[in-house]
Amino acid sequence: MLYVERDAQGAIAAIHRGGGEQPGREPASLLDAEVLAFLKSNGEMETLDLQLMSSDAAVVRVLEDLVDVLIAKKLILITDLPPQAREKILSRKQLRAQMADQQLMVDDIL
Repeated sequence: MLYVERDAQGAIAAIHRGGGEQPGREPASLLDAEVLAFLKSNGEMETLDLQLMSSDAAVVRVLEDLVDVLIAKKLILITDLPPQAREKILSRKQLRAQMADQQLMVDDIL
């Protein structure tokens, strides 16, 4: 959770991840316009973009694993998915298999 500290004028002076029990800090959302404006003015948006991209790669892997489990439990069939989704999933699965044959880790490349 994010917490903000404000200056004497009430503007955000600092943003912290945690430490909400410390005096002068209040909870804030990353989606709050004031928080985003503060981050943008301090050049922190690029850092957030990189964190989001890294998070996206991890979420994709989780979704691939979820689809595999659903198929293995016969809750869905691969043919239940739209053609483009099937192609992408199968393509990534083949790529991971090739990389495993070469003893590479997916995380090393992503």
